[in-house]
Amino acid sequence: MKKRSNIKKLTVTGILGAIAFVLMLLSFTIVGPYKLDFSEIAVLIGAFTYGPLVGIAIEGIKILLDIILGGPSDTAYVGEAANFLIGLAFIVPSSFIYFRNKTKKQAVIGLAVGIFFMVVVAVIMNAFVLLPLYARLYFGYSLDDLLAFYGFDNLFSFLIIATVPFNLLKGFSSSIIVLVIYKRISILLKAKDCEGFEECN
Repeated sequence: MKKRSNIKKLTVTGILGAIAFVLMLLSFTIVGPYKLDFSEIAVLIGAFTYGPLVGIAIEGIKILLDIILGGPSDTAYVGEAANFLIGLAFIVPSSFIYFRNKTKKQAVIGLAVGIFFMVVVAVIMNAFVLLPLYARLYFGYSLDDLLAFYGFDNLFSFLIIATVPFNLLKGFSSSIIVLVIYKRISILLKAKDCEGFEECN
């Protein structure tokens, strides 16, 4: 029985990783270089169902598929690594808090904490890794030229006007969708009945 459960968990992990990859491809530009996608929904569902480690695995599969199937990287794969770390900053705290007490209240708290950490990590990654890298690749090391290209006067304004709102939008929109659909999806994944928002055990 345990072996069958582990096989099912591995299967679901792979499927959700593939779904996350497809959702990532269905992205659209919001502001500056940022494209909104809903891939974290699939990752959150897996992490809420089976725990943070499965969430990390799904996030990893998503990025790995993007590297293999998405063609050459414009950022020498630093962008993909940053996407992975920012995703984990959202997924791990959210699912860890929810897993301690599987209620809707804990899910909301976990998602709120996850959004906070995602925004913080996104600001750090953009300020010290992503934007300098893009400037180096496309604007001859000039960060000012990169910022001006997207209509911003300085790095601080870019982070406050673009980075923070974008990640808040991504976090809140993904969280709301998960809160709406998670109970029904988790029942299908576990093939058991649940009460309220509690996870099937």
